[in-house]
Amino acid sequence: DNFDPARPLLIGGLLPSEDAMGFQQLRLKKHRWHRKILKNQDPLVVSIGWRRFQSIPVYSMQDANSRHRMIKYTPEHMHCHATIYGPLTPQNTGVVAFQSLGNKLASFRIAATAVVLEVDHSMKVMKKLKLVGSPSKVYKNTAFIGGMFNSSLEVAKFEGASLRTVSGIRGTVKKAVKAGAALKGANEKDKGGHAGAKGTEEGTFRASFEDKLLLSDIVFLRGWVRVDISRYYNPVTSLLQARGDSWVGMKTVGQLRYEKQLAIPVNVDSLYKPIERPNRVFNRLNVPKALQAALPFKSKPKTEAPRKRETLEQRRAVVMEPEEKRLATLVQQLNTIRNDRAVKKREAQAVKRKARAKDVKKEAEWREKHSKDERKKRYREQGQEEKRKMMKTH
Repeated sequence: DNFDPARPLLIGGLLPSEDAMGFQQLRLKKHRWHRKILKNQDPLVVSIGWRRFQSIPVYSMQDANSRHRMIKYTPEHMHCHATIYGPLTPQNTGVVAFQSLGNKLASFRIAATAVVLEVDHSMKVMKKLKLVGSPSKVYKNTAFIGGMFNSSLEVAKFEGASLRTVSGIRGTVKKAVKAGAALKGANEKDKGGHAGAKGTEEGTFRASFEDKLLLSDIVFLRGWVRVDISRYYNPVTSLLQARGDSWVGMKTVGQLRYEKQLAIPVNVDSLYKPIERPNRVFNRLNVPKALQAALPFKSKPKTEAPRKRETLEQRRAVVMEPEEKRLATLVQQLNTIRNDRAVKKREAQAVKRKARAKDVKKEAEWREKHSKDERKKRYREQGQEEKRKMMKTH
């Protein structure tokens, strides 16, 4: 119905293996002429082989232990891995990615270039997870931690995980505690004024540590959690549109906010706030007098109680002789001269330091500019070298 004779069509075929759907891992690099970096899980239109489709990529970097760690944005001048869902394509196939197919783009259209590295039905991408909790009951080397998980199922998933407190005490997650169970030694008064067992909250678990905790300690769990990759596949059907109509796929969150004039939501918990920690006051160490008497002299406390009355040296008046007055006046005059010279010397040193700081700042700015130019040159040469290698392999 919408055939346009002015638009040429190139018809090709697909192999039977290319009809299967699955996850593909790409080695992707943002194009140097594209103005913005690419955000994780923003929809991209990719052109792979005979197909053009829209998918939601998850960007990651490979660690030294071969773990794929999710990143929020693509690097500026480096390659990264991108995992997408779509028809399986042979390895080493070239990929071109676009953010929009509109005809009214003022900037460079190609957002990134990539190559297919691996084809798998299940890709494993991880992201860091940091959980915080606090002890609700502390025993010798065991503590019950609450506020970290919401259910016993989550605790079971992290059994055996490593814990650490702010003070550096290490521990291990043991087992979840049944919600509402009473902890031994944790009592509180109910509404009638009678003492009753305090019930645990949902998600409380038992943990063992290498030393005894304090109730004021904060417990951290640093772990990894798997990222779910969206199975989103939207083929581009621009050739089926009527003449003058443009194909519109899924829009990014930024585009939707711009079109609807919506402000970026602000999470109050994510804002930086001044940290006010009260100074902890520890009890004094009191050594019994019987123990002090049994200690050797070098181990006895040498602190004296503060005097309530002034000593004789403080109470008596001092009357100086004429010779002593003359010597005291001379010493005072010498001290005045020395202090005046010290003030002048400090002022001169401050002026020198200011001039020196100005020169150091100017040199640092020059070095930073020179280093930036060198990095740009090196990245440009690396990109050209990789491009030549890819052309040789193809």
